[in-house]
Amino acid sequence: MKSCKVVLLVLVFLVCVSCGGDMVWGKDDPLARWQPDFDPTGAKYVYLLSCVGHPAIEGVAAGYRIRDRLWRETNGQLYVDFRPLSQLGGEKDVINKLKFGAVQGMMSSSVAAANIAPKLGIVNLPYVVDTFEKLNDFRNNEKLWGPFRDAALAQNIQVLDFTGYGSYGWATTTPVATVEEGRRVNFRIAQAPVNIDSYKAWGLKFSVLPWPDVPQALQTGVIDGLDHTPIVCNISKKFTVARYYTELNYAQGLYVHLVNRKWLNSLPEELRKIFLAVVKEESHDAREMTKKQQLAQVEAARADGVTFLKLNHESDAFMREKSEQVYRIWEKKVGPSYLELVRKELKR
Repeated sequence: MKSCKVVLLVLVFLVCVSCGGDMVWGKDDPLARWQPDFDPTGAKYVYLLSCVGHPAIEGVAAGYRIRDRLWRETNGQLYVDFRPLSQLGGEKDVINKLKFGAVQGMMSSSVAAANIAPKLGIVNLPYVVDTFEKLNDFRNNEKLWGPFRDAALAQNIQVLDFTGYGSYGWATTTPVATVEEGRRVNFRIAQAPVNIDSYKAWGLKFSVLPWPDVPQALQTGVIDGLDHTPIVCNISKKFTVARYYTELNYAQGLYVHLVNRKWLNSLPEELRKIFLAVVKEESHDAREMTKKQQLAQVEAARADGVTFLKLNHESDAFMREKSEQVYRIWEKKVGPSYLELVRKELKR
């Protein structure tokens, strides 16, 4: 057992190094504060759950809250072996493991989830599910939620729910309050088809980079802008270099909770009911926590000297108008009737 702990600590250290000191690390084991206060060795069922994020983000920490509740409410029958910080590999690798059951669950970033089933990309289309309120409306409307939940069934994957990491905008090394100023910036965007199509439609320069490559690229000037949320930018110390943030709020960053369907169906009915109920309740609570965390992280960043900006009216209108090009591309992937329904139901 002692040797296993040593191996785990070495693995976590290597993850820290590969991320360039990217998140909030402790002096020793970065996950020490989230260790269970129970011995899971007697569990009849183990749910191996992966996530790339750091549990300092409330939407990631939900994995630990799910773990602890399920242990209590199943009387120690079900143990959620939650592995954040990419301990089980990058998202593309984990998605493949999830399909075949080598990993039973995954809290996938919403930008990566579109690679599993195109319909999952609807939550990242610009200015569609773009506020916390619309996100909850989307989740609570069965006409919208049902097709999203079932989008990956052909891949042996079920969508259970989602948590979040905040509203997307731009962290930059120079102030950006207009599209013209934005055109002088090279933005890092995620390895995701929706993002690529959006930036092409907006006519902005971008580089597709894996997340672990971002710190060095930002520090060396390979990129001078970052498409992400204020929660992630502040917690991961991106604001130490990029001292400006443009609050676009064009999409919500999500962790989509995916489960291997065969594993889910293998659970006894009573355990499965408890499992699904706990994931749903904790995901809802995490979304509420994310709203509060975003306000707190913005306030903390402002106090540290980060300048927050908004696009002027003309530039905001331009971004929204050009986003229609993205809808025309993606309606073929998600289904024109579904996209029309989502936009109509969430119009505010």
